[in-house]
This record gives sequence, structure tokens and C-alpha cells, in this order.
Amino acid sequence: MRNQFSVKCWLRYIEFKQGAPKPRLNQLYERALKLLPCSYKLWYRYLKARRSQVKHRCVTDPAYEDVNNCHERAFVFMHKMPRLWLDYCQFLMEQGRITHTRRTFDRALRALPITQHSRIWPLYLRFLRSHSLPETAVRGYRRFLKLSPESAEEYIEYLKSSDRLDEAAQRLATVVNDEHFVSKAGKSNYQLWHELCDLISQNPDKVQSLNVDAIIRGGLTRFTDQLGKLWCSLADYYIRSGHFEKARDVYEEAIRTVMTVRDFTQVFDSYAQFEESMIAAKMETTSELGREEEDDVDLELRLARFEQLISRRPLLLNSVLLRQNPHHVHEWHKRVALHQGRPREIINTYTEAVQTVDPFKATGKPHTLWVAFAKFYEDNGQLDDARIILEKATRVSFKQVDDLASVWCECGELELRHENYDQALRLLRKATALPARRAEYFDSSEPVQNRVYKSLKVWSMLADLEESLGTFQSTKSVYDRILDLRIATPQIVINYAMFLEEHKYFEESFKAYERGISLFKWPNVSDIWSTYLTKFITRYGGRKLERARDLFEQALDGCPPKYAKTLYLLYAQLEEEWGLARHAMAVYERATQAVEPAQQYDMFNIYIKRAAEIYGVTYTRGIYQKAIEVLSDEHAREMCLRFADMECKLGEIDRARAIYSFCSQICDPRTTGAFWQTWKDFEVRHGNEDTIREMLRIRRSVQATYNTQVNFMASQMLKVSSSATGTVSDLAPGQSGMDDMKLLEQRAEQLAAEAEHDQPPQAQNKILFVRSDASREELAELAQQANPEEIELGEDEDEDEMDLEPNEVQLEQQSVPAAVFGSLKED
Repeated sequence: MRNQFSVKCWLRYIEFKQGAPKPRLNQLYERALKLLPCSYKLWYRYLKARRSQVKHRCVTDPAYEDVNNCHERAFVFMHKMPRLWLDYCQFLMEQGRITHTRRTFDRALRALPITQHSRIWPLYLRFLRSHSLPETAVRGYRRFLKLSPESAEEYIEYLKSSDRLDEAAQRLATVVNDEHFVSKAGKSNYQLWHELCDLISQNPDKVQSLNVDAIIRGGLTRFTDQLGKLWCSLADYYIRSGHFEKARDVYEEAIRTVMTVRDFTQVFDSYAQFEESMIAAKMETTSELGREEEDDVDLELRLARFEQLISRRPLLLNSVLLRQNPHHVHEWHKRVALHQGRPREIINTYTEAVQTVDPFKATGKPHTLWVAFAKFYEDNGQLDDARIILEKATRVSFKQVDDLASVWCECGELELRHENYDQALRLLRKATALPARRAEYFDSSEPVQNRVYKSLKVWSMLADLEESLGTFQSTKSVYDRILDLRIATPQIVINYAMFLEEHKYFEESFKAYERGISLFKWPNVSDIWSTYLTKFITRYGGRKLERARDLFEQALDGCPPKYAKTLYLLYAQLEEEWGLARHAMAVYERATQAVEPAQQYDMFNIYIKRAAEIYGVTYTRGIYQKAIEVLSDEHAREMCLRFADMECKLGEIDRARAIYSFCSQICDPRTTGAFWQTWKDFEVRHGNEDTIREMLRIRRSVQATYNTQVNFMASQMLKVSSSATGTVSDLAPGQSGMDDMKLLEQRAEQLAAEAEHDQPPQAQNKILFVRSDASREELAELAQQANPEEIELGEDEDEDEMDLEPNEVQLEQQSVPAAVFGSLKED
């Protein structure tokens, strides 16, 4: 504590004497240090002051030597203080005394513990790099790497900058082989390896201690996703070394071994560029030294080699794709196309393909290789070789039965193309023969040879050949076998029945239809039923009416609504032509309930039309009523209009008015203006004052009903408004703070006002739908003129009672202008 107090006192005293001359200050420091030689603070301030005193002097000034001696005296006591060593070394670096500085750095490293060496080495390395003394710097870096091996990249960069590439390559190779090395620059092991490859390949004359070929080939096994760059680096090494033939061998090896299109493109482009540069160099040499015969031959050879390389590119690229997936069928076909015009290469390619492709791993249809191989022999007139190829193909274990079936069909087509019809039949019969061990079609555990007898493709071709070349019995037996194996399609059943019908076996054809119907369910059986029923009606007409009815009932049992319309129409046509009219009506009645909702409207139209033709118009009233109950609002509205129009034509005005009144409940005046216009025209022609009032009352009531249906209002407004974007806020822009119901109400009022404004002037001026006492006489006169034959009734109705009806809404009274009635008003 006493020493600390003394140091503080001396420091305060020296600070107080800061204005004194420099020699006086130095004497004070010396006196203090003589008493307290182990004080770090005194030494630090003293040395700092001495360095500042000589800062702007020439480095040859003797004062520098005095300061250096002062530092040396300090290290007698302060040799464990790294800050003083750093300041002293920095001071020596400014003086330019290289040897003295280097030795001082070494003394500092020896004096300080190893835990503090990390503070000295950055300044030491900066000192070594600041002078062009590579040998000294290399020795210093080697010492530094023993302390910090993770800084090897910094050393490598220095070696590159000092053109000591051989040692740089050695160090880089050591780093790459060290699995535990972590790059300070964040480089991956591949990036370091790539730097090594670039270094040794681009400087073959300076890197002598490493086996470049072995290093790069080692990288080919480690980094399989970057083969293109590594092959190019190896070839570049031999090119720069002057071994051009060796470089060409490397390129050829690379394009034969790379597995990706990207690597192939890199290698091929580099190869082509190399050949171009060789040609350009030869032409330049020839132009400078003169042309000789040997030079011309060499140049032609190089040009031929380059042209061959370019022409081989598609084939080499195809080889790369096949190395990726040797079971790719389409690439094998492309390879054959590349050998077009060279039969021997084509045969070799097909042979290699059928031997290489595994049917269970194949991409594509493997049987197409065998078929194309046989077709090649056939096109060249070698039928026996083609038959041998196809025969071998039938023994291949394909993955799918369809592949083997295609091969058998190709065998038959081959014989048909050369008019060997009997042989074609024998081959297909052999293909469809029952094997020694039967198996299910989709049983993958069995070979396809045991399952091909259930292939519909082979059976279909055999049936076609039997129809064309065989007898009736042989063809019939083929179709029967197809049905027995339960592999038939609806089209096969129809073809079988048509075949029997052509040979006048009508009942047999109907049995074929029956067998087909038993095999399938809806909707697959739809075509069979349609064809069967049509053929049966055409054949027998009304002679077997009960049997036909049974068939129709059987067909309609379980029939989906989607397919019911056609059958019901056919059934009704049968009853109309050969049966009873009431049965036909019953069929139509069932049809309106059995079909899909989207088809009910069309079905009712057909029902009404046929009923009117058969029984008269009055019979359709019940049908109209049923249709209005069943159909949707849109179609029911159309039915009501048609129903009312029919009643008008029959003179049933009250019935028509009742229909209009019923239909009005599903007609919103804002969206169905055509209906209300029709009703208004009807009342103008056939009504009177009371009926018009009733129509107006109903319209107001319906309007009020729809105004309370918010969901309907919203949907209609969104439908009508072209600017709506799906949110309520869009209905009233600028009103985002209001609630949704208020926005809907405002929008409804706006649409109502627009609808009233958009009404044509003629309609507005015709009748004003407002109750008014002043216009009662005019309305009576209008009704009398519109229907002169109407019986006059007394006008002693009590208007007050009408006004007191509990459900009546009190409206504002207003007189009807005289211009409303136009020419109807008497002069």
C-alpha cells in the first residue's frame, strides 16, 4: 500500500510539472524509477514520453539510441509486460532497423509466456510482410503455424504472393487432407481442393514436388458432383506442360466417364476449345515459317479430328444419358436413330439394348426395343431373323402383361403383312392357349407368360382375325371364351352380338347381350342396354310387348339418374307405338321423378307435349301443377307463364289469374320484371279495377317480403353490382366505419331507386300503382273499355272497411294524372 501511495504521489507530482523542460521531466522520472524500479505505470509513462520527444526527429539522431537504451533498461524489470514489448517493437519498425527489430521480436517471444504470444505475432507478421525478405518471412510463418495451425491460409496466400508456389501447393495439399481443418475464411473442403487444382494445373513448371495426376484423380473420387471442373483442370495441366496427346487422352476419358449433362458440357466445350486452339496455333506457325507438305498434312489431320469431335457430340451426349439410366428405353431408340444409315451399328445397338434393359427397372415400354429390332430386320428383307427376334421376345420376363401381349400382336401383324394368314392365326391361338399353371392377370408373383392368356389385346386381335379369316363356329367360340374369362368390355359384347345378328342368329345375339349385362354394372352397362333394347324393338316391335316391358323394367332397376332419360324415352316410345297410351303417360310420369334435377325441366316439356297430343290440352293441367311443385324457381316460373297462357287460350281467366298469383310468390319485382309486366298486360286485357288493385297489393307484399331477406338481397346486389369485389365494404365505398347491415340497407335503397329510374317511360306513364280515391272513376272506365262484355257490379263497397284491414299498409293518397290513360280516356 505504501508503494502504491508513493507511485500516485510521483505521478501527481510529474503531472504538476508537465510544463517543465523535457530534461527536467526526464530527471523526475529517473528519480522516481530509482526509488520504484518495478512500477509499470511509471515505466509506461516514462517510455511513452521519451518516444514522443524524438517523434519528429531523423531516425539517425543519437536521441533514438538513448530511447532504445531506456527501453532496454526497462525490460530488466518489465520483461513480462507485452504492452511495452509491442510499443518497443513498433518504435524499432519506425526506425527501419530490420535485424534489431527481428531480434527484439524473438526476445519478446522468449520472454513472454505462450498465452501472450498471440498479441505479439500479428505485429511480427506485419513486420515480416512489410519487407521483401521471403526467406525470413517463411521461417517466421513456419514458427507461427506451430502456434496457430488454423492460419495456414494466410501463409499460403503469402507464398502465392511471393511466387513460392511449390511450397504453397504442399501446404494447400496438407490442409485439404486434414479432415479437422476449419477455414477462417469460411471455405469448404471442395473450395480448397479447387484452389489446389487450379494452382497445380496452371503452374506445372513451378510445382514439382507433387504428383498432380494422382491428386486430381483423387479429387475425382471424392467430389463426384464436380467431375467436369476436375477433368478440365487435369487436362489443362497437361496442356500447359506441353503434353497435348496426353491432354487429348484425358478429354476422351472424361467424356466417356462423366455421368451428368452439365459435366459433359464443360468437358466437351473445353475439348473443342483445345482443338480449335491447336488448329489456330498450327495455322499461325505455318503462316510465320512458311507452308510445307508435312504442315498441310498435319493441319488436315487436326481439322478432321475437330470435325469428328463435333459430329460425335449427339452420340456422346446420348451415352451420358444412358450411363445415368441404362434402362431408359427412349434413349436407346434415340441412339439407334443417331446410327441411321449404318446397319452394323444399329444391330449392335439393339443387341446391347435388349441385353442391358431390365424390364422391371425400365423407363418406358421395354417391348418396343424388341419390336423395333424385328422391324429393322423385316425392313431389310430378313424375315427369318425378325421371327427369331420376336420369338425370343415372347420368352422375356416383362413386368407388365401388356408388354408381352404387344409382342404377340406384333408377331401376328408381321405374318399378316406378308400374307401368312394361317400362321398369324396359329400364333395368336398359341398366345391365348391355357398355360400349364393358370394365374390371375394382376398376380405379379407369376411370370407374364402364365398370365397372357387373359390379355384382352391378344383376344381382340384373335377375334378380328377369326371374323375375317375363320369360320362362324371358331369366331363364336373365341367370343365365348372371352366372356367365360370375364375379360370382355362393353364394346366386345356389342361386337359379339352384332356378329351374331349379321349371321341371322338373333336370339343368340340377345343372349350375348344378356351375358354382357350380367358382367357389368352401371354405368359401364349403359351402352349394352341401349343397344340391346333398340335392337329388340327393331326386331320384334309389338309382337313381344310383355318381354320388352320386362327388359325395360330390368334395365331401369338400379339405373342411375344420369342415364335414365334415354331409357325412359325409349320405353315411352315403345308404349306409344305398340302399347297403351296410359302406360306411356305412366312412363313419362316415372321419368320426371327418376332423371337428374337438371333434366327434369326437359322431361316435363316432353311429357306435356306428348300428353297434349294424345289426350288434349286439358289433360296437361295436372302435369303443369306437378312440374311447378317439383322444378326450381326459375323453371317453375316459366312453367307458370306457359300454364297461365294455356288457360287464357281456353278462356279460363280466373284460373290464369290464380296461377299468376301463385307464381308471384317466387318472383322478386327487382329481378323478374318480365313476369310482372306479363301479369300487368294480362290484367289490362282481361281484368278490372279490383283485379288490378289486387295485383298491385300482391306486388307490394312480395316486395316487402324480399326486402326482409337479407341473404337474398346481398346475393342479388353482389350479382348486379359489377364493382363488387366480394366484401360488404365494396357495396358502399367510403363507409368503412358503418356496420354491414346498414351498408346493405343503403345499397338496397340505391338499387331500388335505380330500378325505378331505369323503367321505360311508356311503362311509367301507363298505370300508376298507387291507391287513390280521386282516380277510382278513371280506373272503372279503363276496366270497362278494356273488357266491354264484363258484367257491371254495384259500387257500394265500403272503402273504410278496406282501409281498416289489419294487414293493409296505409299509403299516401295521390291522384292519377289524366295522361296516364292515354287514348283509353274518353274525350
